[in-house]
Amino acid sequence: MRLPVTVTDKNNRLVVDLKEIDFEIVEDKTPQAIVSFQPQSNLPLDLAVLMDTSTSVKPKLKFEKDAALTFLETMLKSSQDRALFATFDSLVELHQDFTDRLDLLTQAIDKVRAQGSTRMYDAIYSICEEKMMARSSLGRRHAMVVITDGEDTESERDLKDAIDIAQRSETTLYVISTESGGFFGAQLGLVDRKEDKDLRRLAEETGGRAFFTADMAELGKSLDGIARELRSQYLIAYEPANGNYDGKYRQVEVKLPKRKDLRARTKKGYTAVPPRATSEPQ
Repeated sequence: MRLPVTVTDKNNRLVVDLKEIDFEIVEDKTPQAIVSFQPQSNLPLDLAVLMDTSTSVKPKLKFEKDAALTFLETMLKSSQDRALFATFDSLVELHQDFTDRLDLLTQAIDKVRAQGSTRMYDAIYSICEEKMMARSSLGRRHAMVVITDGEDTESERDLKDAIDIAQRSETTLYVISTESGGFFGAQLGLVDRKEDKDLRRLAEETGGRAFFTADMAELGKSLDGIARELRSQYLIAYEPANGNYDGKYRQVEVKLPKRKDLRARTKKGYTAVPPRATSEPQ
């Protein structure tokens, strides 16, 4: 089991100088033996960018495109890092598979149009299952950025399914909500919507973060924060002491016993199923 771990201080600044001895991994309240530790991991990154292109976000589509392009320009600095681009509306479509070529990704993003309903959870599930799960043994890190207004209207999968597949495929989810974006700044502060709470849970359960942006300047800060975080994570691996794939959910916690002033963030658990096993929608 591999855990990308982000450590911050009380001022939410990234902490990157810790050693293996500073960490403790606990699964279902049982300490686990660390088998691999990589500070500020330079492992290649597989990054998926998923964009909401449903009718509900049509007035904000330029905002979404700018967000995606800005982030990819920031992230694709190394030829070893790759990104894919997919959209979700009434359909889930992969427009550009993993590549390190920004020009191909830009062309794919430029062509999309807004239409139809919203299948966000289906999109997250299919990309994690088909693109991230298959690469989990290739020594690469997995992250996904979802740009959306958060209003899923037609998915067969649900929030729990999306969290489960992200945890099992070792994919950290970052969510950027455009509900307050562009000319919709008057809605800034509406973070008590059910959709916002679901977006926060989606990110936090997988070790990521949710951002609610009001304009391009704020969006840029959010994207820069994601980029810095992905470059500053520790990658810690352990072999679960419980080797029984019993299909039960297991809680995972990363502790810093000697550094009570710091906070470690990673996914909150996973379902113990055999590798590559999937379940059909109910």
